[in-house]
Amino acid sequence: MHADVAIIGGTGVYDPAMLDSPQEVEIKTPYGTAKATVGTYHGKNIAFMPRHGAGHSIPPHKINYRANIYALKKLGVTQVLATAAVGSLQLQYKPGSLVVVDDFLDFTKSRPATFFEEDTVIHVDVSDPYCNRLRKILMDTGQAQGIHLHDGGTYVCSEGPRFESPAEIKLYQSFGAAVIGMTSVPELILAKEAELCYATVCMVTNYGAGISEHPLTHAEVVEEMSRNVSTIRDLFFTAIDTMDTHRGCLCSEAVGVETPLTGIDQNDEDALD
Repeated sequence: MHADVAIIGGTGVYDPAMLDSPQEVEIKTPYGTAKATVGTYHGKNIAFMPRHGAGHSIPPHKINYRANIYALKKLGVTQVLATAAVGSLQLQYKPGSLVVVDDFLDFTKSRPATFFEEDTVIHVDVSDPYCNRLRKILMDTGQAQGIHLHDGGTYVCSEGPRFESPAEIKLYQSFGAAVIGMTSVPELILAKEAELCYATVCMVTNYGAGISEHPLTHAEVVEEMSRNVSTIRDLFFTAIDTMDTHRGCLCSEAVGVETPLTGIDQNDEDALD
């Protein structure tokens, strides 16, 4: 089983009808088992991974990010397109907007955020946290499709699963950040450690607490997400059509030394169920 490109996101972004011969697989990793659906699209092998599990059953602080990214690396994935539902921190990022973020602030508290905890100290370069090459592909694709995408913006990642307080939102606003969510960290960091290209399109579902005049509900977030999933699905699959396996960026050299991830056996059939 092999895939070159992965999509990480909610189940609505993946339409089984878009993949030929889709197959659900379980990938065993040192961090647990991860699940993905693998199939082909216009001759390219694509893996879809529902970040929150089947039926959106895993809260953001309980997601096994290490197993997910390790599993994609094991499948042979080199490029990842991700989605994230976010709140807006600035008035110009209106609900319904799509933002191709380019930086992050980490306010998580309890999540394992590295593969490198033993044997040697490794510091990964995150000066290009969301791959600028993939970001450009997404921006160019959106322009060609007539989809308005905000080019850049800082993603604040909070611990969750609660929404943020008005005081927290004011603090994050003061940093000049664009949006706030609960899932991009440590996902993007682990992708960088695995030397994968990774980009995220954020779906703005609401304004943060204190910006809007009424309390936020989970139902509102889900409703706004449902309006955008078909647009993002079309954006992603059209972008995938323009992507090839050659990566003209430095993501493949982000760590710069051999690590346990370098030697992952992608032919280990025992690790795929």
